[in-house]
Formats: sequence, C-alpha cells, structure tokens
Amino acid sequence: MISDIGKRSVFAFAFGIVFALAALWALASPIFSVPDESAHATKAIAQVRGQVIGHEVPGIKHLVVDLPEEYRYSPQIVCFAFHPETPANCGVELGDPSGTTWFNTWVGAYNPLYYYAVGWPSLLLDGSAGIYGMRIASALIGSMFIAFAFQIAVAGRRSRWMPLGVAFAAMPMCVYLFGSVNPNGIEVASAVALWVALPRLLESLDDRGPTFSPTPPPWYLWFVVTLASVALTTARALGPLWLVVVVLLCFVVSGWRPVSVLFTRAKSYWWLSVIAAASLFSIFWTLGGGSLSSQAEKSDAPMVGATFIQGFTYVVRATPDFLQQALGIFGWADSPLPSWTYWSAVAASAILLMLAFTAVRRRGVVSLTVVVAASLLIPALVQGYSVSQTGIIWQGRYGLFLYLGVTIVASWLLSRAEAAGIAHMSVRVTWVVASLVGTFGILAFVFVMQRYVIGNTVPVSAMWKNPAWQPPLGWPTLVCLYVLATVAFVAVVGLMAMRTARADHPVVRESPTVPPSPRA
Repeated sequence: MISDIGKRSVFAFAFGIVFALAALWALASPIFSVPDESAHATKAIAQVRGQVIGHEVPGIKHLVVDLPEEYRYSPQIVCFAFHPETPANCGVELGDPSGTTWFNTWVGAYNPLYYYAVGWPSLLLDGSAGIYGMRIASALIGSMFIAFAFQIAVAGRRSRWMPLGVAFAAMPMCVYLFGSVNPNGIEVASAVALWVALPRLLESLDDRGPTFSPTPPPWYLWFVVTLASVALTTARALGPLWLVVVVLLCFVVSGWRPVSVLFTRAKSYWWLSVIAAASLFSIFWTLGGGSLSSQAEKSDAPMVGATFIQGFTYVVRATPDFLQQALGIFGWADSPLPSWTYWSAVAASAILLMLAFTAVRRRGVVSLTVVVAASLLIPALVQGYSVSQTGIIWQGRYGLFLYLGVTIVASWLLSRAEAAGIAHMSVRVTWVVASLVGTFGILAFVFVMQRYVIGNTVPVSAMWKNPAWQPPLGWPTLVCLYVLATVAFVAVVGLMAMRTARADHPVVRESPTVPPSPRA
C-alpha cells in the first residue's frame, strides 16, 4: 500500500511520522531543559499578550518581560541544568507561588514572527501544559517543512537517492529541536525544505537534455521555496545571512544556466519580492532591536575581545566538538550520549559521503566539496567576525542547517544520471542508512530519558525499580511509542526509495519524425 503512495500521501506519511517523533521529544524533555527554552518561551508568553519587546529595568542586564500569574518563573525549575547526575524531580512547577511574574530574557528584542507562531497555546493552557502546547505547535511547523522536503524530493524522476538524504532530518537532535520552544528548530526544518525545493525548481527551468516527470508545478515549487525562505530569514537574527548562504550553495550545485533562466522570467519576481520583503523586515528589525550590537562581558562567554584570527582558529580546532554537539549533546550541553552510540550516526553519514565522492563526476565532486567546506568554514568565519563583541557563542546545533545540506546535496548528485553506475545500490543503501539513523535516534531517546528520570550516574535498571521523575504518559510508554514511530519512519523511507527506484527513468523528448531520404 505505502509503496504506491502518491505525492499527497508522501506529505501525509512524512508529516505524521516526523510529528510523532518531535512530539515524543516534546513530552520527554522536562520543562526548560532545552537550551535557551526559558528565554524563548517567556518571550512568546509575553508577546502573545501584547508585549512584543521587553522593557529595561535598572540593575538587570537583559530586557524584562512580564508574565501572568499562572506562568510565574523560579530558577529552581531548572535545578537539574548543568548537573547531569541530578534527575528532573528536584525543581518546582512553572507557576509556583515562589516564582516571579517577570523574566529577564536575552531574546526580548528578537524577531516576533516565530513567537506568534508558537506562543498562542499559552493563551489556552496554563503553566507546564502551556509549554507543552507551545512545543507541539513548534513540532507541527517543523514537521510541515520536512514533509514538504520529502514530497518534493521524490516528485521527480531523478530521485532514487533523495529519500536517503532527507532522512537525516530525523536525526535525534533535529526532532528534539522541532519539539521545543526554540527558533533553532524552525531554522533547521525550513532550511531542509529549501535545500530540496530550490534545486528542484532550478532543475525544472533547465531545458537541456531529457525531461523528467512527474515534477511539481512551478507555482508549487515557488510556494515552498518562498515559505521556507521567509521562515529561515525570520527565525533568528542571522537568518538573512543563512538564506543567502543556502541559496548560493544551491546555485553552485545547479549550475549557471537554470539560475540565469530564473532571473529572466518575470513571474519569478513576484515570489522573489516576498522573500526580499521578509529579509528586509528581518534585517531592519534586528538592527533596530540591537540584538546583534550589544557588547558581551568577559563572564558571558570565552574570548570576548579576541581577534578575528583567534576566533576563527578556535572554531576550526573545535569543529569535531561542534559536530558531536550537532549529533547529540542534549539539554544545556550537559547530556552527552555514551561515545559508542555515535558510531551508528557516523557510519550513516560516512556511507553516503563516500558513495557521493566516488560515484559522481568531477563537477559534482567540486560542488559537493564546496558545500562540505562551507559547512565547516562558515561557522568559523561568522564567529571570527563577531568574537571580539560576543565571545565564542557558537554551538553545534547552529550548524545543523548546513550539515543537513551536505546530505541532501550528496543524495541529489547521486540521483543524477552521472552516478548511474551505482543506481542499483540505492534501495539497499537507503534501508541500511535509514536503519542506522533510526537506531541512533532510539539510543539517544533512551539515554536522555535515563539522564532525566534517574540521572546519568545511576544504573539503567533504576529506571524500572525506582524512577525519580516521570514525563507525561511515563517514560516506558514514550520509549515504546518512539520505537514504533522510528520503525515506521525507516519503513516509509525505505519504501520511498523502492518507489523512486522503479520510477527512475527519463522520459526523452521525441523529435519530429523525419522521412528517410529516397535512395539515389
């Protein structure tokens, strides 16, 4: 049944499964255990009640937002943060009378669009239930973008490797962020949709060689490109820069000809004007709010006042640490996984990249090299530029939108005719790699559950014998549901690969029939 799914069903299946994974992370994570979630959630709570920008209070460094009584905040809520041996039962509930009706949030002047999109459940629910509601709203948005990515990825004939590339968007750190109140999740999800939809749009504009059908209509591709671009450029302060980076890298991969066609068609400018307006709004809001201009103190971050070279060198040397963070260091960077669990994720990535670098032609290798280099060097360049003012504030999760671009571009290049020599391997490799990704996700979910249920210094058996903390529905139920959702995800990705492999043959344009010339 699923092997014959159409384009709409691909969207529905992908949306449902990714949403299930993200929602389970939303329930499994204690309130404000996600990095910076307390700052983002309190801003959203205040903003949907009319306080778009926080106000200054003498003696308090950050902008202050006002909270209703049911959302009183106490630092004791996050008593477990930075203490991985401490389970999540040590704190108080959001709304506890010991808390305050204000919060000094460091995101008080951030772009308001994301906070309207996820803050509205706090008007319907109180306390912790409101935070869970906002997480679910965020999971819905993130899952929508990943569903768009899967739908467009398999819509063309040259698609046999594409389900594999997009499957990395279900890595545990990704769905963990989707199910949190943090714009980083929407940033990652919208970037994935853009990485897939923009090359497909450019491909549809390239009139050389054979045609590949069925392809989504141009208006639909433009719709997804525009929606993803608006979300990416407004999600965080550096959104406009990230949009430019992703677009330019997609141009490099697609080549100049379709790019030139895009800019010579009048219809393109209707969509481009919407993207430009959103980008300008984001830039002016950020500059006006001063969220990029404040000078950090030396106690806020390491290397405040350092030079560009010092910041750049630091980030380059720390790249392996950032990659590990992106794979799975959860909580407030206080919940790493056992080292052996990362090998399944590393193996999945290595298989895809090894095939791409060895099977595609020279131009494809150059394009993929450019994308890989950009994913590693752009964080160092950006952090080097700002280190004097901000110190080292980069975290591995900030680079997820670039790392996922590498997997998508690799699968895109493998799907092209130039890699036809290994086309017969696509289905088997997809099943293997999707299973590795799913295995890593299950392991991450279980070990993060252990960290919050009993602490990471207590044997796992204590989770059954003497759990100190329980999430909604209980940890055994959440783990079982996560395993089932992961199995479903692997199955759907594998069946997508089988479907695209069967459909992967070009429909060559027929030339007019020329009658044979009479014999002399």
